Amino acid sequence: MNPSGRKGYFGLTETMAHAVDDRLATRVGPLALRNPILPASGCFGPELRSLVPVDRLGALVTKTVFSDVRSGNPAHRLAEARDGMLNSVGIPSVGARRWREEVLPEYLACGAPVVVSLGGLAERDYARAAEDLDGAPVAAYELNLSCPNLEAGGVELGADPAALTRAVAGVRAVTRLPLLVKLTPNVTSIADLARAAVDGGADAVVVANTFVGMAIDLRRRRPVLGNGIGGWSGPAAKPLILRMVWQVAKAVDVPIIGCGGVVDAYDVAEYLVAGASAVEVGTATFTRPQAMTEIITALPDVLDELGASDVGDLVGSLSHS
Repeated sequence: MNPSGRKGYFGLTETMAHAVDDRLATRVGPLALRNPILPASGCFGPELRSLVPVDRLGALVTKTVFSDVRSGNPAHRLAEARDGMLNSVGIPSVGARRWREEVLPEYLACGAPVVVSLGGLAERDYARAAEDLDGAPVAAYELNLSCPNLEAGGVELGADPAALTRAVAGVRAVTRLPLLVKLTPNVTSIADLARAAVDGGADAVVVANTFVGMAIDLRRRRPVLGNGIGGWSGPAAKPLILRMVWQVAKAVDVPIIGCGGVVDAYDVAEYLVAGASAVEVGTATFTRPQAMTEIITALPDVLDELGASDVGDLVGSLSHS
């Protein structure tokens, strides 16, 4: 066992590991999940179902959908960073109505509940996108109020608690579907944002989106990313986001989805102990598309190792004694 107390599990086959079982089931507000593993928005597309058994996932989170058509940011859109990556995709979108007709069926064919990520450049945009999707057979909405790649120099609408409350309330007024609100980490107090989301009608919060960062091409003395700045994510972010999950768990009573630096089932367990009920996996899937299903396969063994009868035994179990 290494100094972190972790056993290596990579390379386990289905016959060597536990099958997915009821011990992995969890709830995120009204949303019942077969296990706590979801892809982070923007890190999964239906085309992966030919490579990965995505029907095993707790749910699928779509790429962010805007009501209007968007082209996204100029190249380069991705850059490697130490222990992570920077992205400045800018969230291209075909528009919510066309997305509903052409893309949503591909997600539904994957066999897992679909959570649609909604985006906007103004408070009203989120409700407009939800209205465009009204009646679609989806499980929930995740409001992406925290992407640092939008216009206005990277300033995030979700960094203003009052604006965040109004945006969430606008969507709450037009749908009964569960609302997950993805929070930005680029603030002094993420707990204030969590309280603002709950005030607007959020059923759960996702902690958190990416940190604003930059990469520089020294030879050209120019930013690597076409937009100049981008969202930094990866394994090194986990200790920072883990603290934020713990802070949010103390501030609000709604479920939390942890998101940041998840690589293996032990990372998932840490997020659960800190107060999350589920996790989203993002950067790890760029080099290991099968990362999420590997985690699901390994998670029962981790529960056994920790003496937990099910996922719920770990949620919020952090001790300070």
